[in-house]
Amino acid sequence: MKCPVDKDDMMVVEHQRIELDYCLRCSGVWFDAQELELLVSSLSNEKQPESQIDLLTPKPAKVDEGRRKCPVCSRKMNKVWLGKEPRVLIDSCPHGDGLWFDGGELHQIMHQIKDGGKHEIISFLSETFKAEHAADSQAQSH
Repeated sequence: MKCPVDKDDMMVVEHQRIELDYCLRCSGVWFDAQELELLVSSLSNEKQPESQIDLLTPKPAKVDEGRRKCPVCSRKMNKVWLGKEPRVLIDSCPHGDGLWFDGGELHQIMHQIKDGGKHEIISFLSETFKAEHAADSQAQSH
């Protein structure tokens, strides 16, 4: 699969049936719709508070940021908000193919969910994409 930002091939990262596509160049992550459903399902099975699962429900965003093409269907994706304050602006395929997280954005969401309780998948995803978030924070502070 090609990265919607820089068009490089992405590598596959897999943990407990959740398979994500990861771009080594921009640190972006593609979350197929099926993987998001697996994550939500596993959180539901672990009796996570409903408010934590609600963090994964996209809410439409009205922003001027350019729209990227979905790496699956090539249609322009919608901008949506995820999470609680501070909300995270991500890209969502209008046909339900999945979600695109720029470098560090997935870590921000996983950190919000992890605050609601311990879960192996959340810990894995949060730790896997932590370095990119730290690098982004350092770059923004300079």
